[in-house]
Order: sequence, then C-alpha cells, then structure tokens
Amino acid sequence: MLVDLNSGSGFVYGALSAVCDAGIRINALIDAALEAEHRSKPPRDYLGGSRIGEPCARRLAYEVRLTQVDDGSEFDGRLLRIFDAGHQFEDLTIRWLQAAGFDLRTRGRDGRQFGFSVAGGHLRGHMDGVIVAGPDIGIVWPALFEHKALKQSSWTDLVKHGLRHSKSIYFAQCQLYMAYMQLEVSLFTAMNKDTQEL
Repeated sequence: MLVDLNSGSGFVYGALSAVCDAGIRINALIDAALEAEHRSKPPRDYLGGSRIGEPCARRLAYEVRLTQVDDGSEFDGRLLRIFDAGHQFEDLTIRWLQAAGFDLRTRGRDGRQFGFSVAGGHLRGHMDGVIVAGPDIGIVWPALFEHKALKQSSWTDLVKHGLRHSKSIYFAQCQLYMAYMQLEVSLFTAMNKDTQEL
C-alpha cells in the first residue's frame, strides 16, 4: 500500500486508511467467491491418487467414506487461492519445458487428462502429464511428469532431503502413477514460488 504523507492528504498515522479497508473488503469478496465456487462442485466419490501417501489411515477412511468435514475445517479462500496459483505455476513449467524441447503431453487423443481408475472406481489418479520424448539428459522416455509449487522453506527441504524423505505423499503419488500407467521413471519438478527456481 502506498501512503500519501503530503499535507492535506488526510492520512493519520496509526489509523486504518480507506485504502487498507478497501483491500480487506476486496480480499474478503474474493475469498467468499472462491469458497462458494468450491462448495458448488460435487465432492469426489473416490480416493485420489495424490492422497494415497497420507500417513493417517483414519483421515483416508474419512475421505473414502465422504465423511462431512467439521464446521470451520473447510478449505478457506486463502488456501483455495494457493491451490489455484499452483495450477498456474504448473502451466508455466509445462510451457517452459515444451519450449526447451520436451515433448510433454497433458492430455490423451480423446482430450482428457491422462489417468487411471481401479477398485471399481474407488481409487483414481490424474497425472499432470507424460514426457514422451526430449533432450538427452540421462532420463529414459517416456516419463511421468508431476509438478508442485512450494514455498521457500518447503522447496529448500525438498532439495536438501529428496522427494522420498521430504515429501512422502508426493513420492507415493509418483510411485502409484508410474505403476498404473506402466512408466519406469518420473520427472518430478518443484517450483520455488518465491524465486521460480525449478
């Protein structure tokens, strides 16, 4: 926020300015719109492949049984903004990799996202993409492509400890997708949301 400290501006140090108050109201309106949009979507009637690495069996059982979440535990607008931004970062990374010569595909010939469904449809997964060919970087193609956008501390922990130890849920997700999609390798990319470093 830019504060006008010129004489006659009416700004009083320590008082909430009209600009700041408007910003709070705008954020509240955005959050309310995102929360309403989220509530309007039908709940998943399956366990997603991205959840299979969840270490709490009780939490997974609740998700599989579509147990109503406790009041106040729903996704709030701030978290929904984070999810939405993550999808935008994923799109950027895909575009950058394609520009760098990777034949990265996010949809099949039928126009749908690559994925699988097993156990009578109770377990399903939708992949970010498949790299079918690319530059010689020591990876055998085709490869699963999975992407996450992480804040600085989480990204640094991933770089330091590796996917299996730092992000066990993402590691399990990649293993599951590779198994069901019959892919031997995965190119897991993580973007540092603060620096855009991959």
